[in-house]
Amino acid sequence: MTSVDSSSPAGVETTTRASVAVRWWPAVVLLLVGVLLKLIPRFIESPSLPIIMTSFMGPAAIAALILVWWLFASRIPIREKLLGFVGVLAVAIISIAMLHFTLAGMIAIIFVLPTGFAAFTLGFLLFMRLPMTRTLMALLCAVVGFGYWDLQRSEGVTGSFAPELGWRWEPSPEEAYIAELEAHGAASADRSDAVATVLVDASTAEWPGFRGPYRNGNQSGVAIVQDWSANPPKEIWKSKIGPGWSSFVVAGNVLFTQEQRGDNEVVICLDANTGEMKWDYLYPSRFWEAIAGAGPRATPTLAASGLFALGADGILVALDPNSGAELWKHDLRDDANRKPPMWGFSSSPLVEGGLVIVHAGGANELGILAYDEKTGDLKWSVKSGDHSYSSPQLATFEGTTGILMQTNWGLQFIRVEDGATIWEHEWSTENYRAIQPLVVGNSVLMATSLGLGTRKLEVSKSDDQWTVDVAWTSLDMKPDFNDFVEYQGYLYGFDGSIFACVDLKDGKRQWKKGRYGSGQVLLLSDSGQMLISSEKGEIVLVQATPDKLTEIAKLPLIEGKTWNHPVLVGNRLYIRNGQEIACIELPTEPVATDNSPVSLQ
Repeated sequence: MTSVDSSSPAGVETTTRASVAVRWWPAVVLLLVGVLLKLIPRFIESPSLPIIMTSFMGPAAIAALILVWWLFASRIPIREKLLGFVGVLAVAIISIAMLHFTLAGMIAIIFVLPTGFAAFTLGFLLFMRLPMTRTLMALLCAVVGFGYWDLQRSEGVTGSFAPELGWRWEPSPEEAYIAELEAHGAASADRSDAVATVLVDASTAEWPGFRGPYRNGNQSGVAIVQDWSANPPKEIWKSKIGPGWSSFVVAGNVLFTQEQRGDNEVVICLDANTGEMKWDYLYPSRFWEAIAGAGPRATPTLAASGLFALGADGILVALDPNSGAELWKHDLRDDANRKPPMWGFSSSPLVEGGLVIVHAGGANELGILAYDEKTGDLKWSVKSGDHSYSSPQLATFEGTTGILMQTNWGLQFIRVEDGATIWEHEWSTENYRAIQPLVVGNSVLMATSLGLGTRKLEVSKSDDQWTVDVAWTSLDMKPDFNDFVEYQGYLYGFDGSIFACVDLKDGKRQWKKGRYGSGQVLLLSDSGQMLISSEKGEIVLVQATPDKLTEIAKLPLIEGKTWNHPVLVGNRLYIRNGQEIACIELPTEPVATDNSPVSLQ
């Protein structure tokens, strides 16, 4: 029972009774649980899909529970309840309606609602001893919490799913790039002069497609000087580029890559020595999603018959690499009768046997499509998984050459000429698969995102019968969209966001240490070195050894989130992300002759 001092000013009894009556502790518990749910993935190196979804949707559920507490368990007067309930819903609805389009939809549920309702609750708790004032202050805090997001523009998320934001009134990196092109004059649509200046020989291209000629991220004939203090890398050129997660084709003195430029996807040809644009091929198409933003996901492929590129929205083009002139074009949305997958079409074209082969993921027999490389006619199509962010690649097992394709269904090995199945291995998942299978002799390694690990398959043939055995499935190497490499019997790659090494014999971890975010790795097989590009745009030189992480040198190169695969040709490193592209000259030295890698084919 509350006692009242008769000498106290009027209203003290009411305030005291109101403050005692408020049931505040459920709100505190809800806020703490919401913070914990949001932080869980940061304490788990390779969070699984259920953990990530809990981190995403849990705080949104907490926001709903805060309303339940407010209406039914807070013990505040009914007038305040109605004012707060109607007021905070009005603030939320108005704020969400005013969000920049990049923050709408699921992003609003994941980030905006939890922030706004948490601010509302904190405002109330800070002033809970002051009837009515506490509700007004809660609403004011809600305006600040929700309103903050109205000032922002999303640039996507990091590899650990943390939001990347920019002020909505400032130009985005893409807008700044387009303005720069307009100010200086982009490459001319009239490409008559390009033919005379760009002479591409596909037969001698040093890096003809995604992750090299075998799609294994392996570069031979190069060794990097280890002392970067005495022999520092030199920047040859650096410039802006449009959004996109493509890597490079390198052929002599030119580079090819892809980008987004406003409402157009673009294939570009750059001078490898200066970064100057030689030609650009634009077509209307813009794919955007909240995780990685806008832009192409695949990398062009150079062959004798042309340059082939697939856009994120499904536009497949064949171009003259000398001029950028269109040879033929197809739309996978029509050919495979499907919408783009969640994160866009990502299949870097494979050109082999007169065919251009891509994964489309259509229903029935429209999973993998093969087009005539000269005419663009569809030659065959076969069933496959309905989504994949990997690319078809050429491989040889027991003397038989075919196409490897990794999808959400599993792994297929099919004939080049007609797509007929040679062998297949089912490992179904609803998670995405976004890295390339890695062939080591007659073994192949495949991986699944979001903590499901890596699997080694042993492939053999007796008479006409193929056998595919699971050698091991390891949770000691859990890559997401970060490809791995193999050197002398050990696998090197990203276990979550930390670089690691596992033994190829049994999948057991040797070490795990390098914190490079969601980066990529390139193997220099004749020197046993690795070049790692970190998510922050650094380049790291590491010695491939199973004993420990041996980091030799590190240097920041470009700004912004860097998920793209770097390419090294000679002493030139080409690196890019969704806003910058650079060419760096690295110090080289004679290649050691006693470090021969295990054969990858």
